Formats: sequence, structure tokens, C-alpha cells
Amino acid sequence: MVIVERHLRSNLNEALDAFRVAVLHGARQCGKTTLARLVMEERKGSYTTLDDDATREAALNDPITFLAEHPKPLAVDEVQLGGDRLIRAVKQLVDVDPTPGRFLLTGSTNFLTVPTISESLAGRARILRLWPLSQAELAGRPPVAIDRWFGQPARIGPGEHTERRDYLDRVCRGGYPEVVGLASRLRDDWFDSYLETVFRRDLFELTDIRRKAAIPRLLRWAAAATATELNVTSIARDLGIDRSTVVSYLEWLQTVFLVHVLPQWSRNYMSRTVRRPKLHLTDTGIAANLLGIDPAGLIPATATATGPLLETFAVNEVARQLSHSTDRVGMFHYRDYPGREIDLVLERRDGAIVAIEIKATSSPTRGHLSQVGWLRDRLDSIAPGTFRAGILLHTGPQSLTVGDRLHLRPISLLWPTRAVPPG
Repeated sequence: MVIVERHLRSNLNEALDAFRVAVLHGARQCGKTTLARLVMEERKGSYTTLDDDATREAALNDPITFLAEHPKPLAVDEVQLGGDRLIRAVKQLVDVDPTPGRFLLTGSTNFLTVPTISESLAGRARILRLWPLSQAELAGRPPVAIDRWFGQPARIGPGEHTERRDYLDRVCRGGYPEVVGLASRLRDDWFDSYLETVFRRDLFELTDIRRKAAIPRLLRWAAAATATELNVTSIARDLGIDRSTVVSYLEWLQTVFLVHVLPQWSRNYMSRTVRRPKLHLTDTGIAANLLGIDPAGLIPATATATGPLLETFAVNEVARQLSHSTDRVGMFHYRDYPGREIDLVLERRDGAIVAIEIKATSSPTRGHLSQVGWLRDRLDSIAPGTFRAGILLHTGPQSLTVGDRLHLRPISLLWPTRAVPPG
């Protein structure tokens, strides 16, 4: 079995060096167990998983004894299955002995929102999210230096030319470690089995979902609506369920990392903005599977799913990179009532902005950056120095600067195929 080096590994070791507890959460089968085992092996620690029935029963019956009998540091996999009693036992033990790095807890549900856990370990734990594999990880390359995009001037690499068909292959393959090397038919089988497991183990066992048949329907709806604004009223009408149920079920899909949302970017000086978040599937391989589409089906100009799937693919690649970045950068989208839209707005904690448009076109023009150019001019007049760069990501080969801080780059900018020079 080939082990892919995960860019989050150094962040995880850093967390264990500084905090009593590190929490590693992310979608089921995204690579948490492999990473946890590797880190524990490095640290001469121990590993246990609550996916094992006997182990889970022991943890539930007497959590203090269960935790105490394992050598430290200890990784506990699928910790959400142990519920609040287990987390409170961890809290009790690390309060008695505050040595950093005593526990690594992993889970396939969001540690902060899963209903079986109310204890957050505030002040004791650092929480890290592991995404499915990024394209840079799959290529064995270092992460993209997104922090350089915020420089003055911004330093944005050229990107390597990638054929449009290759982009579409990457979209349909997704980033789950077990599926990236499979043929198309086997991928579909894997995704079908995967979703069934997530629904059964991580949703139906841990939450009080009464209309179980509505969850797969809602996820298929989300796949068809990926990269669009979240309109709960429209979803409720289309699926024939009430609005409050849609809200609850979407929250649960976020809790198991199947979907995520980009908040609307807004500031007091940006008037008449639309307040809806934008919905994205967490992995485009799952989205393509739910839509029953393959790379060949995304090639025709009439394929309506191509643009949204490529947008979600690029947004997710940026999210993967930022999950292990040293910079604190928020991800947003922008739309206002006059109709101006920007797919992705990155805002660093100091207020610096990078705006990104994502297009399926292979023939980009400066006109594709008109909305980003408007934002640049607006920020230059109201908040000088905050706008750092505008980037159009596209499927063609062009790597050009087309105006003041405006750049055309291939989507492959997001996974460097050669070493990035220091600077």
C-alpha cells in the first residue's frame, strides 16, 4: 500500500507538541486512521478504534479505566462513538496531568456539532480538519503557497498547462484515498457503498432522523445544486419536506462532512449584498457519482454540470490548502443585488483580500474578471491596500497578467508540479 504524505501531518505534530489533546476530524475514509497511526508510531504511542464493538463497549462502560490502561500518547479513532462520557473522561485525565500530546482523538463527524458530544475540550485541545487528498498531495508535491497571493505585490505562480479532459478526470475521481486509483465502474461501486455506510453509521445511529429517505434525496439535490446559493425554501418545495427539516438535515450533512457552505462576504461599506451562503459538495467525486456523470459527459458545451463541478473542485482545492496554512484565511463568496458575483473571496485576518473567479472556459479573457476588477476599484477607494490580487482560474494554458493586480491562471495553479522557489 502506497502511503501518500499528508500536508496536515506537520500541523498535527505541532498540535500534539503544544496541546494536551489534538482532535483530527474529517469525512469517513479521508485518511484520518492512516495519519493517526503514522503519528503514533513516530511518537511511540498507542492506537485504538471505537469502530470495534468490544473496544467501544469497554469505552462506554468505564471510560476512565479504558483510557488509563493504554500507553500514552494514545490515539482514539472514531471518538464520536464514545459520546460525552468518553470526552469528559479525557478532560478529567488531562486536567490531572496537563502534559502536551497525551491524546489524539479522531472522528468522522464534526467534533463541534455532533449531537452526541457537548464537551468541547475548550482550552485543552486543538481541532484540525483533514480533507480528502488534494491534487498536490496526489502528485507528491508541496502545498501551494497561498500566503504569497496576499503579498504586496502578490506572488502568484504560473501554473502548468493541463488538458481540459485531465481536469474533468480529476473532478470525477475526487480525493478519497481508496478511490483515486480505481476504474470508473469500481469508483461508482465504492461511492455507493461509502454513502450507505455514512448514512447508516454516522447519521442514523447518532442523530434522530425520522425521515431517513429524505437524506439521500437531499444529498442528490445538493450535488445538482453544488456551487449555487443555498435557497432552503426552494429545496423544501422541490423535495416536499418542511423548511425546518431541510435546515436540520443540511446541518447533519455538514456534520458528516458531505457538504460545506461558503458564507456571503460583506462589509459595512459594501451595500445591498445578498445574504445567502453558497453550497458545495465536499468532494466532486461524490457529486459526479450522485449525478451519474463521467468525464466524457462533462466535455460537451451543453453539459450544464461542468461549470459548477469545476468551481466546486477549485474551491475545495483551496480549502484543502488552507486547512494546513499558517495564515488565518476565511473563505467566502460575493453577490449583490445589482447582480455582481465573485465565486471565491479569500480574506486574511488583517483584512487583505484575494478574489477568485473560476470558469470552465479554455479561452479566458480580461472580461471574465470584470466583477473582480469592480471589487478592486471599490476597495481601493474605500479600504486602500486591502485588495491584493484577482485571479481567474480556467481550463486553458494562459498564464497572464491582464491588468492592475488581475491575473489569468490555469486551475492547475492549485497543485504545483514543480518546486516553488523560496521568496
